[in-house]
Amino acid sequence: MAPSVGIIIPAYRPDIPRLSQYICTIQEQINPEQVIVEIDDPNQETIPQLSDLPAEISQCTYRRGKGAAITMGFEKLDTGVLTFADADGSTPVNELKQIIDPVRSESSDIAIGSRRHPKSDVQSNQTIARRYMGDMYVHLVRSVLDINIYDFQCGAKAVSKNSWTQLRNKLYEPGFAWDLELIAVAQENNYLIDEIPIQWQDKPQSTVDPVRTPIDMIRALLLIQHRIGISQNSIFHQAIANMYADTRSPIIQDTHKI
Repeated sequence: MAPSVGIIIPAYRPDIPRLSQYICTIQEQINPEQVIVEIDDPNQETIPQLSDLPAEISQCTYRRGKGAAITMGFEKLDTGVLTFADADGSTPVNELKQIIDPVRSESSDIAIGSRRHPKSDVQSNQTIARRYMGDMYVHLVRSVLDINIYDFQCGAKAVSKNSWTQLRNKLYEPGFAWDLELIAVAQENNYLIDEIPIQWQDKPQSTVDPVRTPIDMIRALLLIQHRIGISQNSIFHQAIANMYADTRSPIIQDTHKI
């Protein structure tokens, strides 16, 4: 019997009608056992509309960050496959199903959607500058972490419950870098990662800060490299750790901030 499927949708100031339609399509085409919307800092206009969404709603009064929202959502799922999809619906539901299938069939531990794979079909409204920035970041990540993957940040991923149980205590990044850390830690622990080329539709209503987010992502990349270096008993990273204590704790343990 195939494992059951649960889906988390992290949301910050979402377009409620679009999100509602996306969830309805998910229910029709995938029929998951659970769908939970983890919404951060809903405004007064959004709150009355939440009850109309065809899913379980979990509200947080402040902005936790994408990674923290997904982490806490995954902890609420009682299914064999844990999935998340961005609230803007950039990943069509039929493509989301293709990401779920390898984990559900137990041929992969983790499956990630990929917009940058040579076989992907991307309908993008991004500016040349934003695409160039994304390309440079991917090149930097592949160089620093030695990960042979095309796309780290696509907003659709699936992980088996067993893999999540082992990985969740090793994730520290509460924001957009959560995706990168999940992949890096999974590779470090020899989990089978399947990168799925997808059809993807860029949505212009992004909540990504074009200045602050890249800076935060580079900082997070260096911290992820540092933590992995410590796990590999790197003398260099151990020396840094001895000089500068890292007071951060895994997301799953830092419940008072989530």
